[in-house]
Amino acid sequence: MRHNKKFNHLGRTASHRQAMLANMAISLIMHKRITTTLAKAKALKKYVEPLLTRSKDDSTNSRRVVFRYLQNKEALKELFGEVAAKIGDRPGGYTRVIKLGTRRGDAAPIAFIELVDFDENMAKTPKAAKKTRRSRKSAAKAEEAAQAPVAEATEAPAAEEAPKAE
Repeated sequence: MRHNKKFNHLGRTASHRQAMLANMAISLIMHKRITTTLAKAKALKKYVEPLLTRSKDDSTNSRRVVFRYLQNKEALKELFGEVAAKIGDRPGGYTRVIKLGTRRGDAAPIAFIELVDFDENMAKTPKAAKKTRRSRKSAAKAEEAAQAPVAEATEAPAAEEAPKAE
């Protein structure tokens, strides 16, 4: 029976899967965003989130535990240095998976996974206030009224210029 065995095996042996997830986690930490298949991105999210949580406490034991998973000194320095400083006040949800479509060769669903605090585009855009509509009829009338003066204004100068040219 498969009780409590929910994680995706990704069609690989356990050792291959562990090595692949470790390499992908290192790439994510070093580059802040990677593109992969949707299934791998979801598996990586479950793999890397506890490591990111562990990096918030910069102790010898935390470094040793994370090093058991990553086996890369440069990634460890990056994780406990720059990454931990940015995610220090975040209570969780350090990564974001965004679907990109399908791969051309085999139609596999593609997504990118990124560290949330390192996406400059999402951080800089202010959130626009939502407009609430009471009814569709009033919005359509208001839109027509707004377009009518614009159309008249563009036609009026053209009519004035024609007589002056004669």
